[in-house]
Amino acid sequence: MGTARLTIDLNAIAANWQRLDRLSRCETGATVKADCYGLGAAQVARKLAQTGARAFFVALAEEGAAIRQALGNGPDIYVYSGHMPNDAQTIRNLGLIPLINSAEQLARHLESLPGHPFGIQLDSGMNRLGMEPREWAAVREIALQAGPRLIMSHLASADEPDHLMNTQQADEFRAMTEGCAAPRSLAATGGLLLGQAFHFDLTRPGIGLYGGAPFQDAYPVVQLALPVIQTREVEPGEAVGYNGTWIAGRPTRLATVAAGYADGILRSLSNRATLWAGDAPCPVVGRVSMDLLTVDVTHLAEVPETLELLGAHQGVDDLARNAGTIGYEILTSLGHRYRRRYEGGVGQ
Repeated sequence: MGTARLTIDLNAIAANWQRLDRLSRCETGATVKADCYGLGAAQVARKLAQTGARAFFVALAEEGAAIRQALGNGPDIYVYSGHMPNDAQTIRNLGLIPLINSAEQLARHLESLPGHPFGIQLDSGMNRLGMEPREWAAVREIALQAGPRLIMSHLASADEPDHLMNTQQADEFRAMTEGCAAPRSLAATGGLLLGQAFHFDLTRPGIGLYGGAPFQDAYPVVQLALPVIQTREVEPGEAVGYNGTWIAGRPTRLATVAAGYADGILRSLSNRATLWAGDAPCPVVGRVSMDLLTVDVTHLAEVPETLELLGAHQGVDDLARNAGTIGYEILTSLGHRYRRRYEGGVGQ
């Protein structure tokens, strides 16, 4: 088999949600945008719903289709981008709840879908999405009369517990929502871990569900095994890969592995990543190309059929550090060529 195998542990995702739910002093939802961070919207959302999640968050109305199809009627599906032009039919047909980001969106929603549920997103200091204090003050009375299902904001620095912005944003959010009867939400994974002062009425963890930082107690979720398709002997002085960025300093046995940047293995991992043969580390040498990696396996008594990139010895955040990025990018970059195997699915 020449295709890499990506194993996704749905039981680990469920256990991570349960751990975060125990830490949350309120209702716990789940952020399932970007195809559940690249791991499969239908399978992951069903498992989370089975585990107890009833509020789900996506980035775009179009993403809500896969979640609604997987879950059926009942669970709430919130849309972070709000009510965009031409979204009305999708929002209505799928029973989505747009998180209104501006006075313009509020007018669009109330005019095109009167009586349809909505939420409000406020900007408490991140300057990305949501209504700033002045805009919110101008439409607050109209919005509250229409009965929002949720009022939310988002922390900019929750992965840094001591960052001053965390308290500043929480204070601003309280000030903007004082006297509001609607449930409130401020915390994703990082905010949830900051403690009860950030929880309000609903938390909406994302990356922590999928085994990523800053949730240090998360169970690992993914394992990625890459097939070896050829081995070769390289003599001292021979160059390897595009532009010869690695030159053998000794007789070397190389394994050529079937995966590359088309599969989400970032090019910045060239000459920096490590694969594993059991407990033995095997460094990537040369550049990551579109479909192939070259790995030094000289020290192995026998070259296995596959080498592991993600698993017991290396998680998404370990790989991200080597790539100079974050675990979010590693997960959401995992390609669709992988042969995917789900463990612990609903009914299993």
